[in-house]
Amino acid sequence: MLAAAGGNPLRQAAGANPSDVNLGGVKSDASPRWPKPIGSPVLDSLRPVIENSRDVHTHVDKIVEVAGWMAYEELPMPEYHLPAGVGVNDPNEAIDFIMVADVIDTAFTDFSTHVKFTTEYAGQHWSDSEAEFACLKRAMDNGIPILDGNFLAKVTRQQLNEIFSGNIEMPMLDEKLAVLHQVGPVLAEKYNGRFSNFIRSCPPRLYDNGKGIIDRLVVEFPRFNDVSQYDGHEIKLYKLPQLGIWFVYASLHPSGKFQLEDIGAMTAFADYIVPVALRLLGITSYSPALEHAINTYQMIPRDSTQEIEIRAHCIYATALLREEVNKIRPADKQIIIPQIDARLWMPYHTTFWPHHLTKTIMY
Repeated sequence: MLAAAGGNPLRQAAGANPSDVNLGGVKSDASPRWPKPIGSPVLDSLRPVIENSRDVHTHVDKIVEVAGWMAYEELPMPEYHLPAGVGVNDPNEAIDFIMVADVIDTAFTDFSTHVKFTTEYAGQHWSDSEAEFACLKRAMDNGIPILDGNFLAKVTRQQLNEIFSGNIEMPMLDEKLAVLHQVGPVLAEKYNGRFSNFIRSCPPRLYDNGKGIIDRLVVEFPRFNDVSQYDGHEIKLYKLPQLGIWFVYASLHPSGKFQLEDIGAMTAFADYIVPVALRLLGITSYSPALEHAINTYQMIPRDSTQEIEIRAHCIYATALLREEVNKIRPADKQIIIPQIDARLWMPYHTTFWPHHLTKTIMY
């Protein structure tokens, strides 16, 4: 338990030498292979973690093996369908809806009971993040200005609890409320209450010497600044800022209503589920201490070395997997990393295999 809780002193107290940890029977590579640059500060920041990991290891030979069959799958660009009526006649409404949902897209499962949040809307049963979308659309149907920063800045806990009515109280409701109170005033004061005005004020790039959409999101809205410190190095993970813009792109780009010049700079969205897929495919392996902690539902603290390694290897491994897949596919069927992310997330987000438990607003 000590070894799983985080940090070298705890491992040493548990009798483990970090330099001798055997990760699923394979010792860490001295000089791990690195993906080709894609223009992502997220991927570029991971090297200190990948080169010095104590509890998580990526098996490049397994990546090559998986790519050997995955390359022949369709691997389509995901299509995200917003609730009926959202953004049909107004792409800015779609942007507002996606980004407000993204702001509070944190855990939807109770950490104590492991019960998943569900709700009923429009005669259907919704769960997980789809239940969040349904609740937001239900609020809109009831005339609640849930997409307006002026409302978000002042919404009460009772109001939010009523908006997210379901089988259980929305997990992390207080944290979600605090995030809305942080984001709402910025939208109200600078962007007339709307995320679409922020997005439209940026160049059509994720990264642009500090002026890109992601560049600005993590600065102007600190809740998106998903970074961690690992052995004195700042590691950029950026799950939600990337995911929000990816949803906007996937929803509006096919109709030509949203453009991004550097969509290839997107990485995987390091969450709870994609690491499970990588683990079950044998692409990653964990130290016995971390494996035990996850399998016995122990909390893995936010910013612990174990949590950072799980997420960093998720981003690193998917970048390599995309590279290997593209070596096999013809030029007109090349893919980007979010397509790999979607291919792994979709079949595994309902698996009963345990994922790491970390209570955080970052994913």
